[in-house]
Amino acid sequence: MTDILTINKINCFYGDVHVLRDFSLTLRQGEVLCLLGRNGAGKTTALKAVMGLVPVRSGEILLGADDLARLPAHEVPRRGVAYVPQGRRLFSELTVAENLEIGLMTRGRGGDTREAVLALFPVLRERLAQRSGTLSGGEQQMLAMARALCVEPSVLLLDEPTEGLMPSMIARIRETVTRLREQGVSTILVEQRVDAVLPVADRVAFIENGVNRDVVDVDRLRAEPELVRHYVGLG
Repeated sequence: MTDILTINKINCFYGDVHVLRDFSLTLRQGEVLCLLGRNGAGKTTALKAVMGLVPVRSGEILLGADDLARLPAHEVPRRGVAYVPQGRRLFSELTVAENLEIGLMTRGRGGDTREAVLALFPVLRERLAQRSGTLSGGEQQMLAMARALCVEPSVLLLDEPTEGLMPSMIARIRETVTRLREQGVSTILVEQRVDAVLPVADRVAFIENGVNRDVVDVDRLRAEPELVRHYVGLG
């Protein structure tokens, strides 16, 4: 399977704190790759580095011929990389339709793209005129994903998408991630809960102290649950 995104020995800092240390990772075409690790391991920082939201002091992040680490942050979505941050970060005073329009404008997409996105999240079609801040938590998560998908990404970065959601809504988010994989979208998924990972992931990378310690197929993770205890400290 072809690699679509290659992170090669990047180093990132918050002030004097060295957060990512020669961090390397490859994302394959059309796969869901999950990042697992303890709080503070560097998972979210890795996503932000890809998006240009955290400076990369050394190393490279290759998407085709582009080194994303050398691009300004506003150019990264225009290369087909979309990001759904933890906490959703919607424009709460804007309507659902207006939030989607912001995503569409990023790469100059139009009505066809909006219709394709709404087909994934039909409940949003019923809420287009509603302020996003009045949506339920699950609906806000769907809107955050929908807005990201308006850039028609080849790579999607999801940070804790199931956090705080009811089981029924978690199942819908999983279904959406699976459908996106079937459409050829490659996804990096940050999650804390192993049970949220197993149904959708193809591979799992264990992040520890800013280093990618190991990458395993999800079938191996099912067969060797002690890997989770070793790297994450959870049963």
